[in-house]
Amino acid sequence: MFTMRRPNKGSSAKLSADSQRLVMFSQAVVQAASRLEERAWERNLDAQVQKLLKSNHQDSIDAALDELFKQQSGAYDALMEALEAGSESCRLEQDGVAYDALLIAMPILAWTRFTIASGPIPADLLATLSAHLYAHVLADKVRMAMAPTLFSIDQLPRSHVETQTLTQRLAQAALKGSALKPLTNAPETAPFLADARFLLAAIAVPAGEPLFHWQSSLNLADRETALTQWRNQATPNIAKLLPGCGIELLLPEAYYIACREADKLIRPASIQAAVNFLTNTLGVLPDELGASIGSFSEDTSDARTDEYRIGFTLRQEPEIIYGVVWPLYGEEDDDIRIAAIDASGRAVPLGPLAGKTPLEQIVALLQTAGVTRIKQHEERFGLEFCDDCGAPLYPDMDAELVHAEMPEDVPQAPGHLH
Repeated sequence: MFTMRRPNKGSSAKLSADSQRLVMFSQAVVQAASRLEERAWERNLDAQVQKLLKSNHQDSIDAALDELFKQQSGAYDALMEALEAGSESCRLEQDGVAYDALLIAMPILAWTRFTIASGPIPADLLATLSAHLYAHVLADKVRMAMAPTLFSIDQLPRSHVETQTLTQRLAQAALKGSALKPLTNAPETAPFLADARFLLAAIAVPAGEPLFHWQSSLNLADRETALTQWRNQATPNIAKLLPGCGIELLLPEAYYIACREADKLIRPASIQAAVNFLTNTLGVLPDELGASIGSFSEDTSDARTDEYRIGFTLRQEPEIIYGVVWPLYGEEDDDIRIAAIDASGRAVPLGPLAGKTPLEQIVALLQTAGVTRIKQHEERFGLEFCDDCGAPLYPDMDAELVHAEMPEDVPQAPGHLH
């Protein structure tokens, strides 16, 4: 749910009463004429969200999201915000004291020519990472429980209901100081060459107390200090979990926003990882590669682009030998220029990508990696996949959608890139 992919726009089934209430309360939040009225509607919306989360009615939630998305209104954002807050946080009571708890994620961007690991974390390493989190990121009164698993995207909760269940379990462990077991029967991890991994934890404080260091100091600049210290101290330890990988740690934050940041920031690494893999595997220089870029949409009559697909070729050959998918998230579109400041006013480390559209970013990254023969197709393609294996199809230099196939006499890649 954190990936901000656009909901199914084709659903037209009649909404249930529960879904209708979600829609109505969300619309009312946006239409409110005063803060007092807005907060009153938000309480109604939050109560309805909690009712459906606790009763495992994800289908009613999804139906309301689909309905509001079709209206292209702020009500969709209001509902999504309520769902995320309701599933990544909770209030618990212990010994007569009310505690606020929040699910946080600690994203790790990783890239390699081999395999990116996931799975159980040794107890001593978990204790070390927890100590660094307490020392550099969390406020003084926080109680914390970290899951003893390094998660891939495929192993994270897939719905708001599942996220709330995990939040409650970790929050209870944080308050009781109880040990957690590693994830068992985990879904299979897709073998990407550039991907994100996640540490997850619940933090709990007496209601109203700060959760993070920068809240305690009332100084937003301390966010950057916390990130620097977290990277300096935790990177050598996390590197032990990801042998053979280049890694970059992002700031530990609330679950959904942390995961979205990882989703977006892994995309540039995917381009560089593809070029590194191809040059090392094929024994060629970057300028001996070509790249064919196409924009893809679920509905080709829609003016919006859902993702870009980049097909790589050997410079003098027509065949697509490898492919990278660059998805667009949320309000991103092909004519939106990325800013150096995000929606919350924080500086974003974009460097030369700042001020560029997604397509311009892709071209800039390819050129920086040394790929100079770049074809940008003007037409928009449908989201087509291989009927046999389900892999995405990529545009070749002649705008034909084809399967990416490495030459038969070289090792196969671990998997496709985002």
